[in-house]
Amino acid sequence: MKVLVVGGGKMGTFLCSLLLERGHQVKLIESRAEKLPAMRRDLPDDVIVIGNGTSPETLESVGIRQMDVVAAATGSDETNLVVATLARMEYGVRRVVARVNNPKNARLFTASMGVDVGLNQAELMARFVVEELSMGDMMTLLKIHGGRYSLVEKSVQANSEVAGKMVMDIPMPRECILVAVIRGKELLIPRGDTMLLADDQVIAITDAPGVGKLSELLQGHTDN
Repeated sequence: MKVLVVGGGKMGTFLCSLLLERGHQVKLIESRAEKLPAMRRDLPDDVIVIGNGTSPETLESVGIRQMDVVAAATGSDETNLVVATLARMEYGVRRVVARVNNPKNARLFTASMGVDVGLNQAELMARFVVEELSMGDMMTLLKIHGGRYSLVEKSVQANSEVAGKMVMDIPMPRECILVAVIRGKELLIPRGDTMLLADDQVIAITDAPGVGKLSELLQGHTDN
């Protein structure tokens, strides 16, 4: 995959490092020449381009028309929106991700501005706080489809509603599907006649409303 990152601060540089480790082709545009020594500590010289990430000339010089993804990761929301709009509207990049620095500007990071995903750090943190409070010991393994769905893992408690029941008899949340059941060293693909036992590790994909409901099903009842 070919990825262009605009913004060579700590976030942009770290993002490039991760992508390179995973075998992707990466270019990084940074306007501040004084950032070059710091970027060179983590990235090869041929990845880094000093220039204006909102300039069509600079964008074309790094091959933006061939990029699969553009990530606007500067510390300026205005710059990130310009980069996103150019990438989508002018050059037809199929996937555009943009960093939201000021939460009050999140409403601007929309598809009409060329943004597929606006990463609002404050909102993400708030979601994680709320989810962790409602999920108990349920673990979020992965966020999917812009955070609308989660891959989660939780153990079946001995006195839970589902212990000893077959999957077909469990009232699962509407937007929820069991992906796997880990029983000791064995991984099971759950089917309708698969029985859930105490201490099974259940892995599921569910939407946000289903997270709490699934957690309640797997959680043991407490005596009052």
